[in-house]
Amino acid sequence: MSTAPALDPAHTALLVMDCQPAILALLPEGGALLDRVEAAIADVRASGGTVAYVRVGFTETDWDAIPATNKSFAPVAQHRLMHHEDPAFAIHERLAPQEGDITVRKIRYGGMSTTDLDQRLRERGITTLVVSGVSTSGVVLSTVLDAADRDYLLHVLSDGVADPDAEAHNVLLQHVFPTRATVIDTAQLRALLRAD
Repeated sequence: MSTAPALDPAHTALLVMDCQPAILALLPEGGALLDRVEAAIADVRASGGTVAYVRVGFTETDWDAIPATNKSFAPVAQHRLMHHEDPAFAIHERLAPQEGDITVRKIRYGGMSTTDLDQRLRERGITTLVVSGVSTSGVVLSTVLDAADRDYLLHVLSDGVADPDAEAHNVLLQHVFPTRATVIDTAQLRALLRAD
């Protein structure tokens, strides 16, 4: 059980990252993950916290700007994959943003490196991030490392992140994230939001 202090909802944002139908389809447990992230969103909303969505999607201009040297994204550009208007790359309908939420579109792994997410969070006084999404070794890892360098207080939802590679997922949760974040589950999140 985590010994993390209570979360102040006024300064806390839940990041919901890459929860898009085409990406969730890569996970055998995609439906169960959706259930848990949906519950976390409801808990953060009920406490008065912020929900911020990050999704990946490319325009023609984005594809054209990807250099052939980019091992991860050059094939995306070459085959014109993940178009930003493709419904398979929209935020999953069960997790649909509401008025007042933050939504950004990224074109690399990290949630902050190619977006104005950091600025928008700072404008709201957000100092604590609770991280969820797919995949643990992609957007979650990149965003946790970046956000740690930006001095956010970080929590990673152990049951709110997933990866097609179970070994990479486990190594990150057990050995890497604890050096930069507090690893909690969705039940602990609920308790931390309700603690006095």
